Amino acid sequence: MSATGIGDPSGESLRDQVYVSIRTDLLSGKIAPSQRLGEERLAHAYGVSRTPVREALARLQSDGLVQRGDHGLYPYRPRVDELGGLYELRILLELQGVRRILEDDTLRHDPEILGRELDRWYALRARTFEPHSDFVTLDEGFHIAVLASAGNPALVDALVSVNTKIRPVRMFDHLTPGRLETSVEEHILIAELILDNQLTVACNKLRAHIDESKVLVVERAHQALAMAGLASAVRN
Repeated sequence: MSATGIGDPSGESLRDQVYVSIRTDLLSGKIAPSQRLGEERLAHAYGVSRTPVREALARLQSDGLVQRGDHGLYPYRPRVDELGGLYELRILLELQGVRRILEDDTLRHDPEILGRELDRWYALRARTFEPHSDFVTLDEGFHIAVLASAGNPALVDALVSVNTKIRPVRMFDHLTPGRLETSVEEHILIAELILDNQLTVACNKLRAHIDESKVLVVERAHQALAMAGLASAVRN
């Protein structure tokens, strides 16, 4: 958990800083899905009083990033039967980023944003690495960059929220041997197609890529319910 960025100012400024800091730690996965969000402990961690923490948690609960459990507040954990709907929303958001360029001849994807991300994935392709849940962060970064390059920040904000809700189970997507290499190649192809303005093909490839992730994640989320070490990522 990080307390960086929280200074001494009082009033709304401090409340906003606490909210942003906790939200950042939720989005980054620094706060585990099973961790209770106790006001006193969070206040100590962020170096503030309990009041701004309480107000931040209320906002985060309204945002859908925090939920009430039996013994207090916890990071949102998706129900298994919610995963399909969340992935459907993810697909709608990401494909809309491509379609808005397809449907308007005056718009183009930002080549600087997308080119920088593509270079990152060229470098990843040259590496040898084992399946690891940390890959989820890299994967999210790619999809955020692709959507950001389409020029609608509201779509990006919505995708960040969806990613946060499915992140606890997204690690199941990349634990299969060979899955990382396949994902890297798919990312590179999608970015190259977009930069080449082959947007219809890119849209189809992007949808297939996310659909495959959805199938794997939903299947393994069901399996996780029977595994004590992973069951905290989802709820019945």
